[in-house]
Amino acid sequence: MDLFSRSWSALLTAVAATPDEDFARPSGCAGWLVRDLVCHLVIDAQDVLITLVTPADAEPTVDATTYWQLVEPPTGEDPLDALIPRLAAAYGEPRLLRFHLDDVGSAAGRAAVLADPAAPVGTRDEVLTAGDYLTAYVLEWTLHHLDLIAHLPSAAGPPAETLAASRAALERIAGTAFPAALSDRDALLVGTGRRAPTGAERAALGDLAGKLPFILG
Repeated sequence: MDLFSRSWSALLTAVAATPDEDFARPSGCAGWLVRDLVCHLVIDAQDVLITLVTPADAEPTVDATTYWQLVEPPTGEDPLDALIPRLAAAYGEPRLLRFHLDDVGSAAGRAAVLADPAAPVGTRDEVLTAGDYLTAYVLEWTLHHLDLIAHLPSAAGPPAETLAASRAALERIAGTAFPAALSDRDALLVGTGRRAPTGAERAALGDLAGKLPFILG
C-alpha cells in the first residue's frame, strides 16, 4: 500500500512539473505523445476508483503477480488505444489535462489509503484483494513514469524503492531473473521492450535476450 502511494505520488508530481511544451513530445509508449500518456493515466485513475468500490463476494482468483498476463505486442488496432490520442487532443490545453489528472488522481490516491487491504474487489472479470490490486499497480505507475520522462532528461524519475519493487514484480511475472549487471531501470526498460538492449546488455542477458520483450496486459 505504501509503495502504491509513493509511486503514484511521484508520477502525479512529475506530470504536474511537466511544462506545457513537453506535452507534445513523444513518450516512451510507442505512438503516444506525453499528452496521450497523461490522458491514459486519467483513465487508469478512474479504473482504480471503480475497482476499489466494486466489492466481490468470492475468493480471489488472482494476486498481485497473476493479475498481469504476458501478451503479444500491441498492433495499434485496439479501439481504446486509438481513442486515447483523440481524447487527449480534445483537451486542447495541457493545463486542462493536467488539472483533470490531479483531480481524479488525487481521489484515487485517497481511496487507496482508505481501502481495506484484505477486502476482495472485482476487476477484469477477476477477484483479488484490494492490497494485491494496489500492489500490482506499482508496476503500472513505475513503467508509465519511465514512459513520461523517456524524452525529458531533466525530469525526475521514479523512486528507487518502486523501481526495485517493479523489477522484482516483472521477474515474478516472467518467471526469470534479470542479470545483476542491469540496473532496475534498465531491466524494466529492456525487459518490457521500451528500448533495445545494448551489446553489453545482450551479452549479460544471454539466452534471456531471445525471450524479450515481456509485454504486460
